[in-house]
Amino acid sequence: MTIPLEDYYEDILGKAQRGLGLTDKQVCDRAEISAEAWKRALGGAFEEATARAVAPVLGLGADALVACGKRAWKPAPVSVDGLRQCNTQFDDMTVNAYAVWNPRTRDAVVFDSGADARPLIEIVRGEKLNVRHILLTHAHPDHVADLQRLREAFPDAPIAVHRNETVTGADPFEEGTIFETDDLKIAARLTPGHSPGGTTFVVEGLGRPVAIVGDALFAGSMGGAPSAWKSALAATREKILGLPADTVLCPGHGPVTTVAEEREHNPLFAE
Repeated sequence: MTIPLEDYYEDILGKAQRGLGLTDKQVCDRAEISAEAWKRALGGAFEEATARAVAPVLGLGADALVACGKRAWKPAPVSVDGLRQCNTQFDDMTVNAYAVWNPRTRDAVVFDSGADARPLIEIVRGEKLNVRHILLTHAHPDHVADLQRLREAFPDAPIAVHRNETVTGADPFEEGTIFETDDLKIAARLTPGHSPGGTTFVVEGLGRPVAIVGDALFAGSMGGAPSAWKSALAATREKILGLPADTVLCPGHGPVTTVAEEREHNPLFAE
């Protein structure tokens, strides 16, 4: 299954502008571009001169932004034994949920429900997995829309969410909490901004490191955080992009990516 990027050139421009609280006039004045050029950019029309002019104003990597505008990059496909992504429709977008398991013992953890948990449940049953935990990256409706179905399918698996989020029946946890199942160790890292208790789960014990990042980061972009833009950028840079370069990143929307890909190609973080 090929999942398209969640955000494109105009989406990234708009998120950065809103995050920094800049008016159209401020962007145009600081970038020394016309109002018409900026309007075209926000409408999705790519012009390299405009992209390079606005990049420093919006705190974006110019080369990465240009590649984004040209649609010249997408992350290379990633496959890890014991990791599966489910992508389901929620209104006019799609949302991801994940299953992670020990290939030897079949003990598993599922992350979020997505809009429809049935594909996730089918994976668990098809792989003959034992679900030990249901962990939530955050409580936005698209990520927990079908949580009740998961409760019913795996009644012995406790549900957990960061204490800054509200999900009825879920156990609260603090940053730094470790969830373990046999050979898997899952560390909770608080990566707020898009959501006050947004959490990244760093998984050790598979063939390579994996992080379930929710909406803290997308391939080539990140979730919106207009009221906490700078702190969201800082948390993502430190707690996600500070992981080893080969770490597989599993976002709440869009395709799977890696730390190495995002360090180089994400306009919000590329130098």
